[in-house]
Amino acid sequence: MESEGRGPGGPRPEDGTEVPEDRRPGEQLYEKAYEAPEPSPYPAQPRPADRAAPEPSPYDTAPQPAPYETAGTVPEPLPYEGVWRFTAPAVDASVPQARHAVRDLLVRQGVPASDELVQGLLLIVSELATNAVRHAAVLSPTLAVEVAVGAEWVRVSVEDNHPYRPTALEADHGRTGGRGLLLVREVAREAGGAVDVEHTASGGKVIWAALPLKPARTA
Repeated sequence: MESEGRGPGGPRPEDGTEVPEDRRPGEQLYEKAYEAPEPSPYPAQPRPADRAAPEPSPYDTAPQPAPYETAGTVPEPLPYEGVWRFTAPAVDASVPQARHAVRDLLVRQGVPASDELVQGLLLIVSELATNAVRHAAVLSPTLAVEVAVGAEWVRVSVEDNHPYRPTALEADHGRTGGRGLLLVREVAREAGGAVDVEHTASGGKVIWAALPLKPARTA
């Protein structure tokens, strides 16, 4: 006895169409679910490879500072500026040699110093060199003289290897060739400068005096 609704090809749908035996119920729904979708009313977007490269933005990189842009401009050194240093034996003959060497240097470099200022500087060099020869030669066979010239000042100094640091710049009336370090202080004070004594890294000392140049500058 045949079941209702079945035929030789298997189950028959209500409309009477024969369904193949290898097609199971529900397979038609399975295929229908994967049918190609209908065309979209919206235009397809290009793939990333097809898109044109964006225009470079002026804000992609941070602005670079202008060359040599600084808060303040450093002035160029003047022709006479510099530092010079020479050594000499700690003997009496080195005192006039040091004075002449400093005088020739100031003239050669064209340092704008008045005659009064030059004489004061030479007197200071003589007294400092004499002090080194008289009081430091036992422990310091050589002395060093340094001249540093800036835009508006001149600094002269004499260095030796004796560790003694004078606590006061006092006159030494008993010594030949000088009235001592007190004269150095007076010359520096009258010129509006300064004088001091400092220890060196090698254990010696350096006595220096700095005087203002007050050069005449054009507007």
